[in-house]
Amino acid sequence: IKEDFEIIDRKQIPHAAELKNEEKEKTEEARWSAPLLSLAKRASENLALSYGNALKSASLVGLVPKPVSNDSTAGTSARYHAMEERANLMNMMKLSIKILIQSALSLGRTLDSDFPPLQQFFVVLEHCLKHGLKVKKTFIGQNKSFFGPLELVEKLCPEASDIATSVKNLPELKTAVGRGRAWLYLALMQKKLADYLKVLLDHKHLLSEFYEPDALMMEEEGAVIVGLLVGLNVIDANLCLKGEDLDSQVGVIDFSLYLKEAQDSDGKQDGGITAVLDQKHYVEELNRHLSCTVADLQNKIDCLEKTNSKLQEELAAATDRIGSLQEEQQQLKQQNELIRERSEKSVEVTKEDTKVELDTYKQSRQGLDEMYSDVWKQLKEEKNMRLELEKELELQIGMKTEMEIAMKLLEKDTHEKQDTLVALRQQLEEVKAINLQMFHKSQNAECSLQQKTEAISSFEGKTNEMMSSMKQMEERLQHAEKARQAAEERCNKMKQELAGRLDACRQQMSQLDSKCSILEKELKSEKEQRQTLQRELHQEKDATTLLKTELQQMEGLKKELRKLQDEKQQLEKVCEEQEQALQEMGLHLSQSKLKMEDIKEVNKALKGHTWLKDDEATHCKQCEKEFSISRRKHHCRNCGDIFCNTCSSNELALPSYPKPVRVCDTCHTLLLQRCSSNSS
Repeated sequence: IKEDFEIIDRKQIPHAAELKNEEKEKTEEARWSAPLLSLAKRASENLALSYGNALKSASLVGLVPKPVSNDSTAGTSARYHAMEERANLMNMMKLSIKILIQSALSLGRTLDSDFPPLQQFFVVLEHCLKHGLKVKKTFIGQNKSFFGPLELVEKLCPEASDIATSVKNLPELKTAVGRGRAWLYLALMQKKLADYLKVLLDHKHLLSEFYEPDALMMEEEGAVIVGLLVGLNVIDANLCLKGEDLDSQVGVIDFSLYLKEAQDSDGKQDGGITAVLDQKHYVEELNRHLSCTVADLQNKIDCLEKTNSKLQEELAAATDRIGSLQEEQQQLKQQNELIRERSEKSVEVTKEDTKVELDTYKQSRQGLDEMYSDVWKQLKEEKNMRLELEKELELQIGMKTEMEIAMKLLEKDTHEKQDTLVALRQQLEEVKAINLQMFHKSQNAECSLQQKTEAISSFEGKTNEMMSSMKQMEERLQHAEKARQAAEERCNKMKQELAGRLDACRQQMSQLDSKCSILEKELKSEKEQRQTLQRELHQEKDATTLLKTELQQMEGLKKELRKLQDEKQQLEKVCEEQEQALQEMGLHLSQSKLKMEDIKEVNKALKGHTWLKDDEATHCKQCEKEFSISRRKHHCRNCGDIFCNTCSSNELALPSYPKPVRVCDTCHTLLLQRCSSNSS
């Protein structure tokens, strides 16, 4: 949809001579003509200066002057043309805003959509927003509207969502231009037009999708216009969008308003108006701050109410739990006493049984010992005879066969012992892992027991506090009942004594009735509180049942713990026995290995270790980290390899070095093991 714009010739604009003649006749018209001429002169001077500077810079590109091509001259002329347009639009915007504010002040600051200065303001603003817009190609044709950048305000500023929804809901608007005009009307009525445009200018990377780089909204003139729009917050506009045809309006700038507008206000009135405007701005800012503080206070009140309700619920739950825990404690005490009596009876019975069994065992043992001594004597005699015969046979067989068999047996024994050592070490590692798991389980069970005991103690304290509060409430009820009885007695006495004075008695009776009603209300409230406390006690009883079940589970866990501890003790005994056997076997093996290692060390010392060069090693041999300026290289004086500082921080005295020298971790552990085995 193409828009129609009216082009005004220069002949229609009055010359400077005509303006001077009109100054003599009409002083009011002269006030508007002077600023127009001054603005035009400034714009022409700025254009001339910028054009001259551009020509100089184009001619002085190098030491030797070069001819300028037609493309460069066309580009510079387009830039100057864009600068001209921006300056003209900015000046027109200044004039339209000034006239709009002054006319609004003269009319009482409330404007309708039929007000001519307001219509001209929207036309000028529309021209400013359309300046430098990019043309978007679609299937229908080319589209060029300023509503696209205005839609971004909804994303950047959530306060503008109401404007966007109301514009989209208007059924009369069918084009993007009409929607953009409606958006500007609503923003002006909200007195947030300057704020929304400022948000757009702060995000110029988003505006670059819609505007050319030389557009007014992309340059400094856009920020100046936004600053001028802040003054429109003084105006109260009541604009009706339903009856107007915003799609087909013609955007024509009427210069007659700016040339023939009258101004009757003097300097004193301007000063009063500015004071009133400042006061209005101050009041509006105060209202905004107060609305923000009210919203914050309401949020805080809601949060406090929620926290109070939560605390009351927690109090009720705590009182219920305390009562239940007390009942559980009493039941557990009774159960413990029954268990103690049963255990004492069972211990006495087992003691008597063990005594009887010991007596029978001693009697049978004496007879067996006598039989065993006789048989043992006979065995010794037979063994002595057999040994003598075997010695004679062995002497006859020969020394050679005995030596060979003995050597083979020794080799087999060594192999078997090594295999048994490996198997025993694996068993030891498995037993250690099982012990660690059992230890962690016992620690977790103990921690859970401690937490539950602490919870029980805290619940007991809370129950005591609730009982004290119940007693206080009962005392208050008694006092209230006593006061009520005293009041009734006083009423009866007053009726008997003052039967004649009916008026005074009626007044006193009314007062007493009011007091009685207050006391009855208090009694009702106290009864309700008592009922709530009873409900809380029932809830605590329910919680106690849950805690009882948990305690039963804890007893089961304790029994499992005891079983696991017994198993642990048995396993520890087995481990100790195996360790003793391993130590005995290891001593023999370590002695033989140490002799071999000593021989190997002597051979290495005689041959000499391979000393690695610095260039050959790029990573640490142990941790495999790359060497750098912070991670330096260090040689191990025992093996000759290169390590980092962390892997070779130990020092030991070697046979080839009298003083302690840097050694790697592996060599350090090996040397310490050898020293400990030698000392043992």
